[in-house]
Amino acid sequence: MKSAIALAALMSAAISAPAFAQTESMSVTSPSSANYFIVQDASTKRCTITREKPTTSTMTVVGGDGTIYKTETEAQSAIKTTKVCTQ
Repeated sequence: MKSAIALAALMSAAISAPAFAQTESMSVTSPSSANYFIVQDASTKRCTITREKPTTSTMTVVGGDGTIYKTETEAQSAIKTTKVCTQ
C-alpha cells in the first residue's frame, strides 16, 4: 500500500514538473517590456525615446539599423551621440 502511494506521488510529480518549468520560462522572457527606441519626428526633426517601435511614417527609428536599447539609460546616452539628433 505504501509503495503504491509513493509511486503515485512520484508519477504525479513527474507529470506536473514540465508544466511548472514551462510557466517559469514563459514569465522570464518578455522582450517587448524592455525595448527602447530612439525615434525622430519627420516634421520637427526632434528625437525622443519611446518604448514602442513607431508604425507611422511621421516617426522614424534612428540609429544603426533601428537599434533597440535594453534600458532607458542606454537610450539616453545614445541619443546624445546620434548625429541626426544633435544637429
